[in-house]
Amino acid sequence: MRPSTLLAALSAAGAASAGPTRWHRRQNGTDDVNPFTGKTLFVNPEYAAKLDQTLKTFVAKGDEVHATRIKKVQKVSTFVWVSRIADLSNIDAAVRTAREVQAKTGERQLIGLVLYNLPDRDCSAGESAGELKSAEDGLKRYKEEYVAPYAAKVAAAKDLDFAIVLEPDSLANLVTNMEIAGCAGAAPVYREGIAHAITSLQYDHVHLYLDAAHGGWLGWDGNMPIAAKVFSEVLAIASKNGTQKAKIRGFATNVSNYNPFNAIVRENYTEYSKSWDESNYATSFSAYLEEEGLPAHFIVDQSRVHLPGARKEWGEWCNVEAGFGAVPGTSNNNTVVDSLVWIKPPGESDGQCGFAGSPRAGQWHDEYVQFLVKNAHPTVDEVKL
Repeated sequence: MRPSTLLAALSAAGAASAGPTRWHRRQNGTDDVNPFTGKTLFVNPEYAAKLDQTLKTFVAKGDEVHATRIKKVQKVSTFVWVSRIADLSNIDAAVRTAREVQAKTGERQLIGLVLYNLPDRDCSAGESAGELKSAEDGLKRYKEEYVAPYAAKVAAAKDLDFAIVLEPDSLANLVTNMEIAGCAGAAPVYREGIAHAITSLQYDHVHLYLDAAHGGWLGWDGNMPIAAKVFSEVLAIASKNGTQKAKIRGFATNVSNYNPFNAIVRENYTEYSKSWDESNYATSFSAYLEEEGLPAHFIVDQSRVHLPGARKEWGEWCNVEAGFGAVPGTSNNNTVVDSLVWIKPPGESDGQCGFAGSPRAGQWHDEYVQFLVKNAHPTVDEVKL
């Protein structure tokens, strides 16, 4: 999945967490309660099973250090992606497992989901183009065959909580890539489709986060006010569609990207940006969002964080040399950030580019996983087995 022609920064820092990930704090200074507070974030067994291949590789080499680290990664929560109509069953599987864990532990489970199947998806690059096309009745199918059953499944699971990221790499294209014919044509479909998804998911146990790209894309002074206005327009459409004012919890950043939350070293290509890491991006963007009456709350993907100097420019987005980032729940010391999370399941390829031998987007890339393991953030080693 390609975010844009612009991308982001450096290596992550932060205090520790161990796991299963549970939150105990309310971070922002308003009356809003952080939905991650007091919840245990769902650990996806299907992602853990994919890591067995890498575990066997390290065991065969007699590499106990990295074999143990892989076992710890298997305990880390990742979001569940629903990227086509056939993937709707992923929600059922996650709900079943989360209920089993909740019954066993007594801890309220929060399932992280990604809603990702817009018609004409990935309009600026095409590496992650989806199954639906607006010219082939895609918007109608999106609403009826994808969003409707998606919403019905989460609505029926009121005993659980959901954090849902809406359509990565979509609305950001309306800010910076309207000169691309495919994006200009897709713009009304993106607006209507995402607004419909928001309207359809208005439940107390469902917490919606609109994708807000990342600091290297939307975090420039000229882009942030435009982006805030686009988000406000979509939310207004969602409100018109429903019987009450539509609500979202906030915004997800750095999805499937490599920017650090706190850059240890500032990369040269970030010199003229106040959003030179994701923490600074969240802080900088907050003022523009609040000006539009939008909630300034964020979750930040840290599943993969690039190594210092691994990128020559922000525009490098595909299978970049990186390590597993800070694990979900790691202290972030930013009052507008609900949580650091792992949204992109690390190990799934971005496309046939970047790291040598990379397969098509979404396919498993074991050699790359081994690289991530060897360069993992220290908090990974603190996860309890």
